[in-house]
Amino acid sequence: MCLAVPARIIELNGDNAVVDAMGNRWKAKTTVLPDAKIGDLVLIHAGFAISRVDEQEAKKTWELLAEIYDFEQTDDKVSG
Repeated sequence: MCLAVPARIIELNGDNAVVDAMGNRWKAKTTVLPDAKIGDLVLIHAGFAISRVDEQEAKKTWELLAEIYDFEQTDDKVSG
């Protein structure tokens, strides 16, 4: 299974971007989205921005990722 993470473009130089998701920043390429601009919310997969996403969908995904993280931090995990 592959996972694309929504992130906001905060720096852009040609097709080299720095993106931010939930306070985590990393480099990504915008080659697939040549008209991407600073402030755009994009889905990042394997270091590439592969599509745009709206703010509401990005927030839903970030909330789910936060829930997973919170669950992972608890000592009393129940699975299945």
